[in-house]
Parts: sequence; structure tokens; C-alpha cells
Amino acid sequence: MSVNNTTNAADLRRQIRAEFSSIQPLDTLEQTHIAEALEWLDSGAELCRQAKPATPPQHLVSYFVVVDDGHALLVDHRNAQLWLPPGGHVEPGEHPRTTVLRELEEELGFSASHAIQAPVLLTATTTVGLTAGHTDVSLWYVVRASRAQKITFDEKEFNAVRWFPFAELPLERSDPHMDRFLRKLCGAESATA
Repeated sequence: MSVNNTTNAADLRRQIRAEFSSIQPLDTLEQTHIAEALEWLDSGAELCRQAKPATPPQHLVSYFVVVDDGHALLVDHRNAQLWLPPGGHVEPGEHPRTTVLRELEEELGFSASHAIQAPVLLTATTTVGLTAGHTDVSLWYVVRASRAQKITFDEKEFNAVRWFPFAELPLERSDPHMDRFLRKLCGAESATA
């Protein structure tokens, strides 16, 4: 999929709708999140954060999980106080896949070696930590990179970055949907093997 940054607002909403609709739900929770996200999108509500930390109180986020051979890279996020996938808020006029490319460079200091594919998961989560209380509607993407990849992380945003084997992800101190993402990712990879 080619992502054009100069698309008009109606075209961009159609493209975002296609991102939401491309996801096969893992379970009834994800089915509910997708249905609610589509309703939110179709309502014409503002999708992007206009002012930090929570205006409007619900906004679109692109998470990306960097993976390599049964390992995932997580960031120790200062505000959330959790180990999370990198990612960020979708900017006005920006396609969520473009957000992944921008945030990958800003947060980890490298570029993707492949085109960003359709999201694996969609979640709606009330945030915790220092900026708690708003809702992130998150599209979860996969970025494949070598664990030998040089990483220069944003020290203002993260305390640390670390590769974890899938079996050792700190689920008790991560996004509440991290285990669901991992089940979906591993299921998809075993289906294509």
C-alpha cells in the first residue's frame, strides 16, 4: 500500500477505515474495539491529539512492535511507567503507517527496511501513568529488524529499550493487550510457516 501524505481529509478517513477493517479480530474484545473505532471514525470526531496530553480525550495511536526471531523490542516509557512497544500519536493529515515510519526514526533512530504492512491488532485503552485518563485507539503494527540493529533511543521519552524473548515479556508491567498482540502475532506466523 502506498501512503500519500497529501491526501485530503475524506480520503484519509477512508484509508484509516480500511486499516481498521483489514483486521481479523482475535476475540470478542477486539471485535468490540473495532466496531467502536469504526463508529468513532464515521462520526466525524477529531482523530488526532490537538493538545497534550488529552485533547480530545480519545485519539489515534500507531504502536509498532519491533521483532526479530522470537524477540520483541520494548521501551521503558517514562510517562506511562510501563514497558511498551514504541509508537506515537497520529498527526493531523498523517496515515497511521506514516506515523510508524516517523516514530521509528524519532524514537529509535533507524528506518524500516521493509514496507509497513496492515496492522495486526486494534485496541482501545485508557491510559495510565503520569498522563492517565484518556483513551488511545491503537493500531498495532510489526516492524522487523535485527537485534544487532543500532538503536539510538529518545532519552527524554524512554528510560531504556530492551529486547525480550517472547516468553519473557514483562506482561505485568506492559500494555494490558500485549499478551493478546503476541498470541495474534505468533498465530499469524505459524499459519504462514
